Formats: sequence, C-alpha cells, structure tokens
Amino acid sequence: MDQKGIELMDPILKGVNLTKRYGKVVALDNCDFELYPGEILGVIGDNGAGKSTLIKALSGAVVPDGGEVWLEGKRVRFATPNDARHAGIETVYQTLAVSPALSIADNMFMGREIRKKGLRGKLLRQLDKQAMEQFARQKLSDLGLMTIQNINQAVETLSGGQRQGVAVARAAAFGSKVIILDEPTAALGVKESRKVLELIADVRNRGIPIILISHNMPHVFEVCDRVHVHRLGKRLTVIDPKNHTMSDAVAYMTGAKEPEAA
Repeated sequence: MDQKGIELMDPILKGVNLTKRYGKVVALDNCDFELYPGEILGVIGDNGAGKSTLIKALSGAVVPDGGEVWLEGKRVRFATPNDARHAGIETVYQTLAVSPALSIADNMFMGREIRKKGLRGKLLRQLDKQAMEQFARQKLSDLGLMTIQNINQAVETLSGGQRQGVAVARAAAFGSKVIILDEPTAALGVKESRKVLELIADVRNRGIPIILISHNMPHVFEVCDRVHVHRLGKRLTVIDPKNHTMSDAVAYMTGAKEPEAA
C-alpha cells in the first residue's frame, strides 16, 4: 500500500498515550498506535518490550491505566475481549485461548453458536450442529489443515500447530473490522505457515486490516505494508519494509541504531 495514501486516511484503530503499569513495571509508557484501513501492520519488538500488553489493551484483554482507544473514529472502552469481539475485533493470542475439552467445531463457534431455525432454535435453543461442522470444516480447509479428519474431535487431541490453525481460522472467519494475530506461525511447520501467510493476504484482500505481531522477520517483511517498532513500552518508529532492511529493524528493536527523525 502507498505510504502517502495511508497517511491521508483516518486510522480504523488507534491508541493514544496508552499506559499500563504492573506495580513498578511500566509495560506501556504513553504509547501511540495506528492501524489504517486495508493494511497489514507488523508489530515487532524485543522480548519484554510491551508488544503483547499493547495488543491486549487494544483487544480488551487488558484495561489500560491511561490513554484512549479509538475504533472507526469513535472512542471505545473495552472491558473484556468479548466487548472487542462484538465491535468487530478478533484476536488470536499467543496463548491461543481455545478450550481443550471441546471439539474443533465447538471452539470455532464458542459464544456465537448457530441455532436451528424455527421453534426448535428459538424456544428449545437447539444447536444446528451440522451447519457449524460444515462451516468449521470449510474454514480449516481454506487454511490447508486437511490433516484434521474429524471436526468433532477434542482440541486437546490436536498438535500444537493444529490448535494454532483452529484459532487462526476462527479469527479469519469472524473478524469483521480488525484481525489481530499474535505470533500466528510460531508453532506451525513450513507448509502450515505458508498457508497462514496466504490467509492473511486473502483477508486483507477482503478489506479487513490485520495486525501481525511476530518475531519472524522474513514473514513480517514479506506481507506487511508498514512495521511498528516497539521498544521500552512505546512506539519507537514506524518503518516501510520496502525502504528498510531486516537488519535495520533488528537494530531499532535492540537499541543498536536510532531511527532517523521524520
């Protein structure tokens, strides 16, 4: 995406002076953040830089001590991840947030189950298991996870990579305004990682912007339009992958190099 074109647009998701403290530890220090419509924004930073806290503040998993979050030009306050989900923000956390004892299909539809039509759904609240299973199978197929034979098997029987695939497929299926992916390929093999990158591009082509948090620099530089560099609890700079190298990004992250003044 053209950098000037992005700057002329209003952000779809914005954080202003976000602050979060845990005792004496400052996880977010007056941090600013912008995600623009239709872009893939990478978020990189060294371990302990505050990336995950930033994402949790934007997605309702953490309530910031100070600052504001804006979505589509309106100030919002997310007290829980469900608040963010209802607003159209889907997040795949590094810890996955799947229920091991439930089936794949049940995990995909947790909190938004499809009920049967007519009185059986309205009065008896019966679930349309067949519709949910078909939908879940299609979304996993889109992600290339055809090694999963039984859509009704418990998630606890899946490999780490397969569990990651279920979480990513769920976010891609239901995110309507913003999708946040925290290390989505960390537990995946080469083939599954490639499918996730293709899915990210496909979601962006549908007009949904994506935040990609990753330590995998080749993935970040391959798919991202801009890269937010996070250091010491705040945004250090935002770089264009076409005008910077991966070595530049790592040097900014670690403090070995300071970004040029805008």
